[in-house]
Amino acid sequence: MVASEAVPWAKTGGLADVVGALPVALEALGHHTTLVMPKYRDVRAEGAAVRPHRIRQGAVDRPIVWHILNLSPARRVVFVEAPEMFERAGIYGEGGTDYRDNATRFDVLALAALEFASLDGAPHVDVVHAHDWQASLVLARLATENRWGRLRDAGRVLTIHNLAYQGVFPRETVPALGLSWDTFRVDSGEFWGKFSCLKAGINGADYVTTVSPTYARETLTKEFGVGLEGVLQAKRDRYRGILNGIDTEVWNPATDPYLPAHFDADDLSGKAECKRALLGSLGLPRGDDAMMRPLVGMVSRLVPQKGLDSIVGASRELLELDATYVFAGTGDVKYETALRALAAAHPTRVATRIGFDERLAHMIEAGSDIFLMPSAFEPCGLNQMYSLRYGTVPIVRAVGGLHDTVQPYTARAIHANGFKALDGSSETLVRVVQQAVRLYHNPDVWRKLMRNGMTADHSWRASAREYGKVYRRARAAGADRGRPPGPSI
Repeated sequence: MVASEAVPWAKTGGLADVVGALPVALEALGHHTTLVMPKYRDVRAEGAAVRPHRIRQGAVDRPIVWHILNLSPARRVVFVEAPEMFERAGIYGEGGTDYRDNATRFDVLALAALEFASLDGAPHVDVVHAHDWQASLVLARLATENRWGRLRDAGRVLTIHNLAYQGVFPRETVPALGLSWDTFRVDSGEFWGKFSCLKAGINGADYVTTVSPTYARETLTKEFGVGLEGVLQAKRDRYRGILNGIDTEVWNPATDPYLPAHFDADDLSGKAECKRALLGSLGLPRGDDAMMRPLVGMVSRLVPQKGLDSIVGASRELLELDATYVFAGTGDVKYETALRALAAAHPTRVATRIGFDERLAHMIEAGSDIFLMPSAFEPCGLNQMYSLRYGTVPIVRAVGGLHDTVQPYTARAIHANGFKALDGSSETLVRVVQQAVRLYHNPDVWRKLMRNGMTADHSWRASAREYGKVYRRARAAGADRGRPPGPSI
Protein backbone atom coordinates (compact mmCIF):
# COMPACT_ATOMS: atom_id res chain seq x y z
CA MET A 1 0.00 0.00 0.00
CA VAL A 2 1.39 3.40 -0.99
CA ALA A 3 0.12 6.77 0.27
CA SER A 4 1.35 10.28 0.97
CA GLU A 5 -0.04 10.43 4.51
CA ALA A 6 -1.41 8.23 7.28
CA VAL A 7 -2.27 8.67 10.93
CA PRO A 8 -0.62 8.82 13.37
CA TRP A 9 2.44 9.97 11.41
CA ALA A 10 1.22 12.65 8.99
CA LYS A 11 -2.21 14.11 8.32
CA THR A 12 -3.82 16.90 6.32
CA GLY A 13 -7.24 15.30 5.81
CA GLY A 14 -9.39 12.21 5.62
CA LEU A 15 -6.92 10.34 3.41
CA ALA A 16 -4.63 9.93 6.43
CA ASP A 17 -7.46 8.58 8.59
CA VAL A 18 -8.36 5.98 5.97
CA VAL A 19 -4.79 4.84 5.27
CA GLY A 20 -4.10 4.62 8.99
CA ALA A 21 -7.20 2.57 9.81
CA LEU A 22 -7.64 0.29 6.79
CA PRO A 23 -4.53 -1.88 7.37
CA VAL A 24 -5.65 -2.53 10.94
CA ALA A 25 -9.06 -3.69 9.74
CA LEU A 26 -7.46 -5.79 7.00
CA GLU A 27 -5.21 -7.47 9.54
CA ALA A 28 -8.27 -8.59 11.48
CA LEU A 29 -9.41 -10.37 8.29
CA GLY A 30 -6.07 -12.15 7.84
CA HIS A 31 -4.36 -9.85 5.34
CA HIS A 32 -0.69 -8.87 5.61
CA THR A 33 -0.01 -5.25 4.69
CA THR A 34 3.03 -3.08 4.12
CA LEU A 35 2.39 0.66 3.92
CA VAL A 36 5.01 2.84 2.21
CA MET A 37 4.89 6.59 2.87
CA PRO A 38 7.32 9.52 3.06
CA LYS A 39 9.38 10.24 6.15
CA TYR A 40 8.47 13.87 6.63
CA ARG A 41 10.33 16.22 8.95
CA ASP A 42 8.18 15.45 11.99
CA VAL A 43 7.84 11.68 11.43
CA ARG A 44 9.49 9.63 14.14
CA ALA A 45 10.41 6.01 13.45
CA GLU A 46 11.98 4.78 16.68
CA GLY A 47 12.70 1.08 16.57
CA ALA A 48 12.67 0.86 12.78
CA ALA A 49 15.24 -1.14 10.85
CA VAL A 50 17.25 1.10 8.52
CA ARG A 51 18.21 0.15 4.95
CA PRO A 52 19.95 2.65 2.61
CA HIS A 53 19.32 2.36 -1.11
CA ARG A 54 19.60 4.32 -4.35
CA ILE A 55 16.91 4.88 -6.95
CA ARG A 56 17.20 6.03 -10.53
CA GLN A 57 14.78 8.80 -11.53
CA GLY A 58 15.39 9.79 -15.13
CA ALA A 59 18.95 11.06 -15.31
CA VAL A 60 19.23 11.52 -11.55
CA ASP A 61 20.62 8.98 -9.09
CA ARG A 62 18.98 9.59 -5.71
CA PRO A 63 20.00 8.19 -2.32
CA ILE A 64 17.14 7.15 -0.05
CA VAL A 65 16.80 5.29 3.22
CA TRP A 66 14.01 2.86 4.07
CA HIS A 67 12.92 2.85 7.73
CA ILE A 68 11.03 -0.42 8.27
CA LEU A 69 8.81 -0.45 11.32
CA ASN A 70 6.99 -3.65 12.26
CA LEU A 71 3.70 -2.80 13.95
CA SER A 72 2.51 -6.40 14.32
CA PRO A 73 3.29 -9.78 12.76
CA ALA A 74 0.99 -8.90 9.85
CA ARG A 75 1.39 -5.14 9.51
CA ARG A 76 4.32 -2.81 8.96
CA VAL A 77 5.10 0.65 7.63
CA VAL A 78 8.10 1.67 5.54
CA PHE A 79 9.09 5.34 5.74
CA VAL A 80 11.02 6.71 2.78
CA GLU A 81 13.75 9.09 3.90
CA ALA A 82 14.79 11.49 1.15
CA PRO A 83 15.62 14.78 2.92
CA GLU A 84 15.70 16.91 -0.23
CA MET A 85 12.16 15.78 -1.03
CA PHE A 86 10.37 15.35 2.28
CA GLU A 87 12.06 17.26 5.08
CA ARG A 88 10.09 20.45 4.56
CA ALA A 89 7.74 22.60 6.59
CA GLY A 90 4.69 21.28 4.73
CA ILE A 91 3.50 18.03 3.21
CA TYR A 92 2.22 19.35 -0.12
CA GLY A 93 3.14 23.02 0.07
CA GLU A 94 3.38 26.12 2.20
CA GLY A 95 1.34 29.29 2.53
CA GLY A 96 -1.48 27.93 0.40
CA THR A 97 0.86 27.20 -2.53
CA ASP A 98 1.87 23.71 -3.65
CA TYR A 99 5.54 22.86 -3.95
CA ARG A 100 6.52 23.21 -7.60
CA ASP A 101 8.42 19.91 -7.57
CA ASN A 102 5.56 17.78 -6.20
CA ALA A 103 5.65 15.51 -9.26
CA THR A 104 9.31 14.76 -8.55
CA ARG A 105 8.72 14.33 -4.82
CA PHE A 106 5.93 11.80 -5.12
CA ASP A 107 7.58 9.97 -7.98
CA VAL A 108 10.45 9.39 -5.54
CA LEU A 109 7.86 7.83 -3.23
CA ALA A 110 6.58 5.65 -6.09
CA LEU A 111 10.04 4.48 -7.09
CA ALA A 112 11.04 3.81 -3.50
CA ALA A 113 7.88 1.75 -2.95
CA LEU A 114 8.37 -0.28 -6.12
CA GLU A 115 12.04 -0.91 -5.36
CA PHE A 116 11.25 -1.99 -1.83
CA ALA A 117 8.52 -4.39 -2.94
CA SER A 118 10.72 -5.91 -5.62
CA LEU A 119 13.70 -6.42 -3.30
CA ASP A 120 11.86 -7.31 -0.10
CA GLY A 121 12.33 -10.81 1.24
CA ALA A 122 8.67 -11.14 2.22
CA PRO A 123 6.37 -13.57 0.41
CA HIS A 124 4.81 -12.86 -2.97
CA VAL A 125 3.08 -9.50 -3.40
CA ASP A 126 -0.56 -10.14 -4.31
CA VAL A 127 -1.79 -6.55 -4.63
CA VAL A 128 -0.30 -3.07 -5.01
CA HIS A 129 -2.79 -0.51 -3.66
CA ALA A 130 -2.14 3.17 -4.43
CA HIS A 131 -4.02 6.08 -2.85
CA ASP A 132 -4.81 9.30 -4.74
CA TRP A 133 -2.66 11.08 -7.32
CA GLN A 134 0.41 11.19 -5.08
CA ALA A 135 0.78 7.40 -5.34
CA SER A 136 -0.65 6.98 -8.86
CA LEU A 137 2.78 6.88 -10.53
CA VAL A 138 3.28 3.50 -8.82
CA LEU A 139 0.59 2.06 -11.12
CA ALA A 140 1.61 4.13 -14.13
CA ARG A 141 5.17 2.80 -13.90
CA LEU A 142 4.00 -0.78 -13.36
CA ALA A 143 1.85 -0.50 -16.48
CA THR A 144 4.63 0.82 -18.74
CA GLU A 145 7.93 -0.52 -17.35
CA ASN A 146 9.41 -4.00 -16.88
CA ARG A 147 11.86 -3.16 -14.09
CA TRP A 148 9.89 -4.87 -11.34
CA GLY A 149 9.33 -8.41 -12.59
CA ARG A 150 8.32 -9.66 -9.14
CA LEU A 151 5.30 -7.35 -9.31
CA ARG A 152 4.29 -8.17 -12.87
CA ASP A 153 1.25 -10.24 -11.92
CA ALA A 154 0.29 -8.33 -8.77
CA GLY A 155 -3.19 -6.86 -8.80
CA ARG A 156 -3.25 -3.09 -9.18
CA VAL A 157 -5.77 -1.07 -7.18
CA LEU A 158 -6.21 2.69 -7.02
CA THR A 159 -8.41 4.45 -4.47
CA ILE A 160 -9.57 7.97 -5.29
CA HIS A 161 -10.27 9.94 -2.13
CA ASN A 162 -11.12 13.19 -3.91
CA LEU A 163 -11.28 13.44 -7.70
CA ALA A 164 -10.76 17.21 -7.55
CA TYR A 165 -7.06 16.68 -6.80
CA GLN A 166 -5.48 15.12 -9.88
CA GLY A 167 -1.77 15.97 -9.88
CA VAL A 168 -1.68 17.71 -13.28
CA PHE A 169 1.75 18.88 -14.47
CA PRO A 170 3.35 20.13 -17.73
CA ARG A 171 4.16 17.51 -20.37
CA GLU A 172 7.86 18.12 -19.74
CA THR A 173 7.36 16.26 -16.47
CA VAL A 174 7.31 12.96 -18.39
CA PRO A 175 10.94 12.99 -19.62
CA ALA A 176 12.13 14.82 -16.50
CA LEU A 177 11.01 11.88 -14.36
CA GLY A 178 12.28 9.34 -16.85
CA LEU A 179 8.77 8.09 -17.53
CA SER A 180 8.01 6.30 -20.77
CA TRP A 181 6.18 8.37 -23.36
CA ASP A 182 3.64 5.54 -23.22
CA THR A 183 2.40 7.24 -20.06
CA PHE A 184 1.53 10.33 -22.13
CA ARG A 185 -0.94 8.64 -24.44
CA VAL A 186 -4.60 9.64 -24.29
CA ASP A 187 -5.33 6.17 -22.86
CA SER A 188 -2.79 6.75 -20.07
CA GLY A 189 -1.92 10.12 -18.51
CA GLU A 190 -2.29 12.74 -21.26
CA PHE A 191 -4.86 15.32 -20.16
CA TRP A 192 -5.50 18.30 -22.45
CA GLY A 193 -1.84 18.55 -23.37
CA LYS A 194 -0.64 18.11 -19.80
CA PHE A 195 0.25 15.06 -17.72
CA SER A 196 -2.26 13.88 -15.11
CA CYS A 197 -0.83 11.55 -12.49
CA LEU A 198 -4.31 10.51 -11.41
CA LYS A 199 -5.47 9.70 -14.95
CA ALA A 200 -2.32 7.64 -15.51
CA GLY A 201 -3.04 5.79 -12.26
CA ILE A 202 -6.66 5.10 -13.22
CA ASN A 203 -5.62 3.69 -16.59
CA GLY A 204 -2.84 1.65 -15.01
CA ALA A 205 -5.13 0.07 -12.41
CA ASP A 206 -6.97 -3.22 -12.64
CA TYR A 207 -9.62 -1.90 -10.25
CA VAL A 208 -10.44 1.63 -9.12
CA THR A 209 -12.35 2.39 -5.97
CA THR A 210 -13.61 5.56 -4.38
CA VAL A 211 -14.82 6.22 -0.89
CA SER A 212 -18.61 5.96 -1.13
CA PRO A 213 -21.16 4.39 -3.50
CA THR A 214 -22.90 7.70 -4.20
CA TYR A 215 -19.64 9.47 -5.02
CA ALA A 216 -18.79 6.64 -7.43
CA ARG A 217 -22.06 7.28 -9.27
CA GLU A 218 -21.62 11.06 -9.14
CA THR A 219 -18.12 10.98 -10.61
CA LEU A 220 -19.44 9.26 -13.72
CA THR A 221 -21.27 12.50 -14.54
CA LYS A 222 -19.97 15.74 -16.00
CA GLU A 223 -21.06 17.68 -12.91
CA PHE A 224 -18.77 15.76 -10.54
CA GLY A 225 -16.33 14.00 -12.89
CA VAL A 226 -13.88 16.93 -13.16
CA GLY A 227 -13.00 15.96 -16.73
CA LEU A 228 -12.30 12.30 -15.91
CA GLU A 229 -15.87 10.97 -16.07
CA GLY A 230 -15.19 9.27 -19.42
CA VAL A 231 -12.04 7.60 -18.10
CA LEU A 232 -14.00 6.25 -15.12
CA GLN A 233 -16.91 5.16 -17.30
CA ALA A 234 -14.45 3.09 -19.35
CA LYS A 235 -13.65 1.07 -16.21
CA ARG A 236 -17.30 -0.05 -16.08
CA ASP A 237 -17.67 -2.78 -13.46
CA ARG A 238 -14.06 -2.29 -12.33
CA TYR A 239 -14.94 0.99 -10.65
CA ARG A 240 -16.89 0.96 -7.42
CA GLY A 241 -17.50 2.91 -4.24
CA ILE A 242 -16.64 1.48 -0.83
CA LEU A 243 -17.83 3.57 2.08
CA ASN A 244 -15.10 4.55 4.53
CA GLY A 245 -15.34 3.51 8.14
CA ILE A 246 -14.03 5.35 11.17
CA ASP A 247 -11.70 4.34 13.96
CA THR A 248 -14.25 3.43 16.62
CA GLU A 249 -11.60 3.19 19.31
CA VAL A 250 -10.32 6.74 18.76
CA TRP A 251 -13.85 8.07 18.24
CA ASN A 252 -15.72 6.56 21.16
CA PRO A 253 -17.64 8.84 23.55
CA ALA A 254 -17.54 6.15 26.24
CA THR A 255 -13.72 6.23 26.46
CA ASP A 256 -12.53 9.39 24.63
CA PRO A 257 -9.66 10.85 26.73
CA TYR A 258 -10.31 14.35 25.40
CA LEU A 259 -13.75 14.57 27.04
CA PRO A 260 -14.51 15.78 30.58
CA ALA A 261 -17.31 13.18 30.86
CA HIS A 262 -18.17 10.00 29.01
CA PHE A 263 -21.49 8.76 27.68
CA ASP A 264 -23.09 6.17 25.42
CA ALA A 265 -26.46 5.43 23.84
CA ASP A 266 -27.83 4.03 27.09
CA ASP A 267 -26.62 6.86 29.33
CA LEU A 268 -26.45 10.28 27.67
CA SER A 269 -25.97 12.30 30.86
CA GLY A 270 -22.27 12.93 30.16
CA LYS A 271 -23.08 14.68 26.91
CA ALA A 272 -24.64 17.63 28.75
CA GLU A 273 -21.47 17.98 30.83
CA CYS A 274 -19.43 18.01 27.61
CA LYS A 275 -21.70 20.72 26.20
CA ARG A 276 -21.33 22.93 29.25
CA ALA A 277 -17.55 22.45 29.27
CA LEU A 278 -17.32 23.29 25.54
CA LEU A 279 -19.34 26.47 25.96
CA GLY A 280 -17.20 27.57 28.88
CA SER A 281 -13.91 26.83 27.12
CA LEU A 282 -14.96 29.05 24.21
CA GLY A 283 -16.09 31.93 26.36
CA LEU A 284 -19.78 31.43 25.56
CA PRO A 285 -22.56 31.58 28.16
CA ARG A 286 -23.01 28.20 29.84
CA GLY A 287 -25.92 28.82 32.20
CA ASP A 288 -29.23 26.97 32.08
CA ASP A 289 -30.64 29.24 29.36
CA ALA A 290 -27.66 28.56 27.13
CA MET A 291 -27.87 24.83 27.83
CA MET A 292 -31.50 24.84 26.67
CA ARG A 293 -30.52 26.19 23.25
CA PRO A 294 -29.17 23.75 20.66
CA LEU A 295 -25.44 24.11 20.06
CA VAL A 296 -24.57 23.85 16.35
CA GLY A 297 -20.95 22.84 15.71
CA MET A 298 -18.74 22.71 12.64
CA VAL A 299 -15.17 21.40 12.28
CA SER A 300 -13.97 21.78 8.72
CA ARG A 301 -11.51 23.04 6.21
CA LEU A 302 -12.83 26.50 5.41
CA VAL A 303 -13.03 26.15 1.64
CA PRO A 304 -15.85 26.40 -0.93
CA GLN A 305 -16.26 22.59 -1.10
CA LYS A 306 -17.48 22.55 2.50
CA GLY A 307 -20.49 24.80 1.84
CA LEU A 308 -19.07 27.93 3.46
CA ASP A 309 -20.74 30.20 0.91
CA SER A 310 -24.19 28.95 1.91
CA ILE A 311 -23.34 29.32 5.62
CA VAL A 312 -22.00 32.86 5.27
CA GLY A 313 -24.89 33.76 2.98
CA ALA A 314 -27.40 32.48 5.53
CA SER A 315 -25.66 33.87 8.62
CA ARG A 316 -28.21 36.61 9.35
CA GLU A 317 -31.15 34.17 9.20
CA LEU A 318 -29.28 31.48 11.15
CA LEU A 319 -28.52 33.92 13.95
CA GLU A 320 -32.21 34.77 14.21
CA LEU A 321 -32.82 31.18 15.34
CA ASP A 322 -32.63 30.25 19.02
CA ALA A 323 -29.28 28.46 18.71
CA THR A 324 -25.58 28.86 19.50
CA TYR A 325 -22.83 28.25 16.91
CA VAL A 326 -19.24 27.02 17.13
CA PHE A 327 -16.92 27.03 14.09
CA ALA A 328 -13.41 25.55 14.02
CA GLY A 329 -11.05 25.13 11.11
CA THR A 330 -8.66 26.83 8.75
CA GLY A 331 -8.71 27.61 5.06
CA ASP A 332 -9.49 30.52 2.76
CA VAL A 333 -8.86 33.90 4.34
CA LYS A 334 -12.26 35.25 3.27
CA TYR A 335 -14.09 32.53 5.22
CA GLU A 336 -11.82 32.86 8.24
CA THR A 337 -12.49 36.60 8.21
CA ALA A 338 -16.26 36.17 7.82
CA LEU A 339 -16.53 33.68 10.70
CA ARG A 340 -14.33 35.79 12.95
CA ALA A 341 -16.56 38.78 12.19
CA LEU A 342 -19.67 36.79 13.13
CA ALA A 343 -18.11 35.87 16.47
CA ALA A 344 -17.06 39.47 17.12
CA ALA A 345 -20.53 40.77 16.31
CA HIS A 346 -22.35 38.09 18.33
CA PRO A 347 -19.98 37.13 21.17
CA THR A 348 -22.68 35.37 23.22
CA ARG A 349 -23.98 33.27 20.31
CA VAL A 350 -21.00 32.51 18.06
CA ALA A 351 -17.47 31.25 18.75
CA THR A 352 -14.87 30.88 16.02
CA ARG A 353 -11.49 29.19 16.37
CA ILE A 354 -9.14 29.40 13.39
CA GLY A 355 -6.67 26.53 13.29
CA PHE A 356 -6.89 22.83 14.06
CA ASP A 357 -6.81 21.35 17.54
CA GLU A 358 -7.52 17.64 18.01
CA ARG A 359 -8.91 18.08 21.51
CA LEU A 360 -11.26 20.86 20.40
CA ALA A 361 -12.42 18.73 17.46
CA HIS A 362 -13.40 15.92 19.83
CA MET A 363 -15.03 18.39 22.22
CA ILE A 364 -17.13 19.92 19.43
CA GLU A 365 -18.28 16.49 18.30
CA ALA A 366 -19.22 15.55 21.86
CA GLY A 367 -20.58 18.86 23.15
CA SER A 368 -22.61 19.97 20.14
CA ASP A 369 -26.24 18.98 19.61
CA ILE A 370 -26.16 19.51 15.85
CA PHE A 371 -23.26 19.21 13.40
CA LEU A 372 -23.24 21.34 10.25
CA MET A 373 -21.83 19.81 7.05
CA PRO A 374 -23.54 21.29 3.95
CA SER A 375 -20.75 20.34 1.52
CA ALA A 376 -21.04 21.15 -2.18
CA PHE A 377 -19.51 17.70 -2.77
CA GLU A 378 -18.15 15.16 -0.34
CA PRO A 379 -16.51 11.93 -1.54
CA CYS A 380 -17.20 10.28 1.81
CA GLY A 381 -16.84 12.55 4.79
CA LEU A 382 -15.85 11.34 8.23
CA ASN A 383 -17.14 14.08 10.50
CA GLN A 384 -20.76 13.14 9.95
CA MET A 385 -19.92 9.61 11.15
CA TYR A 386 -18.03 10.98 14.15
CA SER A 387 -21.11 13.07 14.90
CA LEU A 388 -23.48 10.12 14.64
CA ARG A 389 -21.30 8.12 17.02
CA TYR A 390 -21.30 11.00 19.53
CA GLY A 391 -25.06 11.57 19.43
CA THR A 392 -24.62 14.87 17.59
CA VAL A 393 -27.29 15.03 14.91
CA PRO A 394 -25.81 15.98 11.50
CA ILE A 395 -27.22 18.40 8.95
CA VAL A 396 -25.72 17.54 5.57
CA ARG A 397 -26.22 18.08 1.88
CA ALA A 398 -27.38 14.98 0.00
CA VAL A 399 -24.12 14.32 -1.86
CA GLY A 400 -21.48 11.58 -1.84
CA GLY A 401 -20.89 9.76 1.42
CA LEU A 402 -23.12 12.22 3.28
CA HIS A 403 -26.06 10.86 1.32
CA ASP A 404 -25.00 7.28 2.08
CA THR A 405 -24.60 7.69 5.84
CA VAL A 406 -27.32 10.15 6.92
CA GLN A 407 -30.97 9.10 6.86
CA PRO A 408 -33.15 12.23 6.90
CA TYR A 409 -35.87 12.81 9.45
CA THR A 410 -39.49 12.36 8.46
CA ALA A 411 -42.42 11.55 10.72
CA ARG A 412 -42.39 7.96 9.42
CA ALA A 413 -38.63 7.38 9.12
CA ILE A 414 -37.85 4.67 11.67
CA HIS A 415 -34.07 4.77 11.09
CA ALA A 416 -33.67 8.55 10.69
CA ASN A 417 -30.48 9.96 12.19
CA GLY A 418 -30.14 13.47 10.76
CA PHE A 419 -31.28 16.06 8.25
CA LYS A 420 -30.50 16.63 4.55
CA ALA A 421 -30.47 19.67 2.30
CA LEU A 422 -31.25 18.72 -1.28
CA ASP A 423 -29.43 21.71 -2.79
CA GLY A 424 -26.69 24.12 -1.82
CA SER A 425 -28.68 27.32 -1.47
CA SER A 426 -28.64 29.42 1.68
CA GLU A 427 -32.44 29.38 1.70
CA THR A 428 -32.56 25.58 1.83
CA LEU A 429 -29.92 25.48 4.54
CA VAL A 430 -31.94 27.87 6.69
CA ARG A 431 -35.10 25.76 6.30
CA VAL A 432 -33.29 22.58 7.31
CA VAL A 433 -31.61 24.20 10.32
CA GLN A 434 -35.00 25.64 11.34
CA GLN A 435 -36.48 22.13 11.24
CA ALA A 436 -33.62 20.73 13.33
CA VAL A 437 -33.87 23.50 15.93
CA ARG A 438 -37.61 22.98 16.21
CA LEU A 439 -37.29 19.21 16.67
CA TYR A 440 -34.51 19.65 19.22
CA HIS A 441 -37.22 20.79 21.62
CA ASN A 442 -39.13 17.51 21.12
CA PRO A 443 -37.12 15.27 23.49
CA ASP A 444 -38.62 11.96 22.35
CA VAL A 445 -37.89 12.60 18.68
CA TRP A 446 -34.44 13.99 19.38
CA ARG A 447 -33.34 11.08 21.57
CA LYS A 448 -34.48 8.69 18.85
CA LEU A 449 -32.35 10.52 16.26
CA MET A 450 -29.36 10.45 18.62
CA ARG A 451 -29.67 6.76 19.45
CA ASN A 452 -30.18 5.73 15.84
CA GLY A 453 -26.84 7.35 15.01
CA MET A 454 -25.00 6.06 18.04
CA THR A 455 -26.06 2.43 17.67
CA ALA A 456 -25.23 2.05 13.97
CA ASP A 457 -22.01 0.27 12.92
CA HIS A 458 -19.56 2.92 11.66
CA SER A 459 -16.48 0.70 11.96
CA TRP A 460 -14.10 -0.45 9.24
CA ARG A 461 -15.21 -4.09 9.42
CA ALA A 462 -17.70 -4.04 6.54
CA SER A 463 -15.51 -1.74 4.43
CA ALA A 464 -12.44 -3.94 4.88
CA ARG A 465 -14.40 -6.98 3.70
CA GLU A 466 -15.36 -5.07 0.53
CA TYR A 467 -11.71 -4.15 -0.08
CA GLY A 468 -10.88 -7.84 0.33
CA LYS A 469 -13.28 -8.66 -2.52
CA VAL A 470 -11.63 -6.03 -4.73
CA TYR A 471 -8.17 -7.38 -3.88
CA ARG A 472 -9.16 -10.90 -4.89
CA ARG A 473 -10.54 -9.69 -8.21
CA ALA A 474 -7.49 -7.51 -8.86
CA ARG A 475 -5.19 -10.41 -8.05
CA ALA A 476 -7.05 -12.56 -10.59
CA ALA A 477 -6.68 -9.80 -13.19
CA GLY A 478 -2.97 -9.64 -12.44
CA ALA A 479 -2.62 -13.41 -12.80
CA ASP A 480 -4.28 -13.22 -16.21
CA ARG A 481 -1.88 -10.45 -17.23
CA GLY A 482 1.09 -12.56 -16.15
CA ARG A 483 0.12 -15.58 -18.23
CA PRO A 484 1.80 -15.90 -21.63
CA PRO A 485 -0.57 -15.39 -24.58
CA GLY A 486 -2.06 -18.48 -26.15
CA PRO A 487 -1.28 -19.61 -29.70
CA SER A 488 -2.60 -17.34 -32.44
CA ILE A 489 -5.29 -18.74 -34.70
